[in-house]
Amino acid sequence: MSATPLFHLAFPVRDLAEARAFYGGLIGCSEGRSAADWCDFDFYGHQIVAYQAPHLCSVSDTSPVDGDAVPIRHFGAILPLDDWQALEQRLRAARVRFIIEPQIRFVGEIGEQHSMFFLDPSGNALEFKAFKDIGYLFRK
Repeated sequence: MSATPLFHLAFPVRDLAEARAFYGGLIGCSEGRSAADWCDFDFYGHQIVAYQAPHLCSVSDTSPVDGDAVPIRHFGAILPLDDWQALEQRLRAARVRFIIEPQIRFVGEIGEQHSMFFLDPSGNALEFKAFKDIGYLFRK
């Protein structure tokens, strides 16, 4: 395979205008193609597609991880630490409520990472991470 594969995720939202303001405005994802009931976003080089489907929006069950109730259904991105910190500041300035506050998880372990969880306006859970050492991303 000569090119790095890109990730694609489609997910439900209550309202496309809210999704555009959140993903495009706050998170900073540029918008791609769209139609009356969906729109694409460039999510850090990957394609996510918000589909207007309010009847499918719901809060995810959780699972205990490192002392927190982590939403089982979530997505996000692994960012360089400077970008992660800048996003945290934008979210705080916009008064986004964290469902798991920004923190360092697995301190002193191979998988040590900065992590934060929050919901989009439709209740989709997002996690953004920054690793102390990205070389440990998949290390056991």
